[in-house]
Amino acid sequence: MAVTADDFGIAPEVNEAVELAHRDGILSAASLMVAGPAAADAVARARRLPNLRVGLHLVLIEAWPTLPPEQVPDLVDGNGRFRIDMARLGLEIALRPAVRRQLRAEIEAQFAAYAATGLPLAHVDAHKHYHLHPVIAAAVIAIGKRHGMRNLRVPVEPASVLAAVEPGSRRPLATSAGPWARLLSRRARRAGLTTPDAVFGLAWSGAMTAERVAGLLHRLPEGRVEIYTHPATSGGFDGAAPGYRYADELTALLAPECIAAARRPGVRLGGYGDPQPRSGLPAA
Repeated sequence: MAVTADDFGIAPEVNEAVELAHRDGILSAASLMVAGPAAADAVARARRLPNLRVGLHLVLIEAWPTLPPEQVPDLVDGNGRFRIDMARLGLEIALRPAVRRQLRAEIEAQFAAYAATGLPLAHVDAHKHYHLHPVIAAAVIAIGKRHGMRNLRVPVEPASVLAAVEPGSRRPLATSAGPWARLLSRRARRAGLTTPDAVFGLAWSGAMTAERVAGLLHRLPEGRVEIYTHPATSGGFDGAAPGYRYADELTALLAPECIAAARRPGVRLGGYGDPQPRSGLPAA
């Protein structure tokens, strides 16, 4: 199974947390924002951490493009950052060929920028799960496969596990994403990609506390599982999400109860694309 940190490269506070949580805690993977302000620092840290599975965190919303803004004018705002109006932009992507061309160019540029780091491409996912959009999904699969993508996050979060950990927990994002996630799962697997059987982090995004993470680790379903998190040594950095409990998520990744739960028999930390064992207890 994978315990992943998203937004690797967005800020030094995130990069520091990734290194600390991997060295001393349960973090086994990280997803790199190649155009993030601290991307170079993230890559340098990743090179010092040979067991950290690093992948591409594809960004098309609410952050910085890899291409110059004038090359993707319909994707960015007046400040040269990606737009924040996901629904409207999604409609324009579906209806306007010019926007789709810019989209494909930016996706190509991000895969190329990742390749230039020299890091193995352990997985691919997308900021705000924007690859659930069918047009974006098609572009990611086609371009990603040319760049060696083998493993793609599909955010399918089992409600029964959440209810067992925290009865009565609400999951509006997971519920609304469900049909698109199932469609993406079918398309990815037809393309020969490995996807997780279960992904946790949607319902409690930005609030993956030690109690919740330990609860998930004690109730892992069989198969390939990913728990994704947003750790940082502190919040308040440029690009930080309002209300996210970054430091609490770092605490969870270092918590003794979470470390003990991740060391149980049958649990093997790594990447969700790692080879599955042939015998014995199923790896989570």
